[in-house]
Amino acid sequence: MAEVLTDRQDLARFELALGEQVAFIRYQRRDGVLLLTHAEVPPELAGQGIGSRLTAAVLDQVRARGVRVVARCPFIAAFIDRNPAYQDLLA
Repeated sequence: MAEVLTDRQDLARFELALGEQVAFIRYQRRDGVLLLTHAEVPPELAGQGIGSRLTAAVLDQVRARGVRVVARCPFIAAFIDRNPAYQDLLA
């Protein structure tokens, strides 16, 4: 199953294509900061680590852009807490 992360600015979300399925993280841009507001994985793909892979891919892309984030989504906030390498991205 090929995974491709896309920033769908028209929908204000990052999407991870998983074959026919799509997992995503919604965001809002405010004052040069990206607010990560909601992560969603299709129910049939739950429990496979997709949410963590999606979150890491989004945070890696955000880091490459030089942007900081606010984790409004509890899943994303917990991921960052568990992965100190991403804590420098927090605004």
